[in-house]
Amino acid sequence: MDTLVAQLQRQFRDYTISLYHQGFLDDQFTELKKLQDECSPDFVAEVVSLFFEDCEKLIGNMARALDQTGNVDFNLVGSSVHQLKGSSSSVGAKRVKGLCVTFKECCDSQNFEGCVRCLQQVDIEYKSLKAKLQDLFSLEQQIVQAGGRIPQVDI
Repeated sequence: MDTLVAQLQRQFRDYTISLYHQGFLDDQFTELKKLQDECSPDFVAEVVSLFFEDCEKLIGNMARALDQTGNVDFNLVGSSVHQLKGSSSSVGAKRVKGLCVTFKECCDSQNFEGCVRCLQQVDIEYKSLKAKLQDLFSLEQQIVQAGGRIPQVDI
């Protein structure tokens, strides 16, 4: 049993470090993790889940707005991009936040093709991050179920 816990903890550490090194997460995610404690063991998963719900809504709104060919409200799209940038920044979603900067520039210059391309990239990155964080949270659950503690990971 102890060997299983140690193996899962090592996997958790390595996977967490890889998410930072690959640019998926930044220090804000670390700060978010610090807010989680025994009283709220699912705090980060809940906050991240809300973030992903927000992403889906905002991406849908932007897609609909950009679907109005010839009549795109770039201010509306830009507002949604700004919201997405803020929420991605608050959870430490580094790649999504970075794409939002470029996306906002495309909105400001009313670059339709650039906006469409950025929307596609944001959608891909958000889905990739979601899958990776689901894997990370799954590892956490496996560690706890095996009787272990979630290790502190210093980046």
